[in-house]
Amino acid sequence: MVNQSNTFISILALTTAFFIFITNSTAKETVYDLLPKYGLPSGLLPNSVTDYSLSDDGRFVVVLDSICYIQFDYLVYYEKKITGKLSYGSISDLKGIQVQRVFIWFNVDEIRVDLPPSDSIYFQVGIINKRLSLNQFKTVRSCRNSIGSSPCSSSSSLLPAPLKEIPMLLTE
Repeated sequence: MVNQSNTFISILALTTAFFIFITNSTAKETVYDLLPKYGLPSGLLPNSVTDYSLSDDGRFVVVLDSICYIQFDYLVYYEKKITGKLSYGSISDLKGIQVQRVFIWFNVDEIRVDLPPSDSIYFQVGIINKRLSLNQFKTVRSCRNSIGSSPCSSSSSLLPAPLKEIPMLLTE
């Protein structure tokens, strides 16, 4: 009887240790930890990411708890589901992120940084390649669920840029 009891305790201890090992080894890092490993700033995505998946070929899906707006140099819209292909220094085939200029929303197709790293980040919007300061994407920002909601401090940030900025947007 003592032998059976010792065997049972040993099996229970091994099973518990196995489940603890599996739980610890399958704990997924956050997407905010993952982006810097690919040379990208963690602030590219809002703070409302609920889940993500990344396949071996770099294809990813990011899920937010709801649609989201964030004011950078431009007003950016995030759909609830964002997809693309992640590689070192870039995100290509991007779907689910748009930027507003002059009351028009444009799809962001690609995001990339210089290699070796510099202080710039580039956003491909159709044929337009816009360079921005990397500093504004280093911090993960809070989401707004509508264009006019907080944390936007004034309505002036929602006004379109003067028309003279259009040629600059096309050439930068």
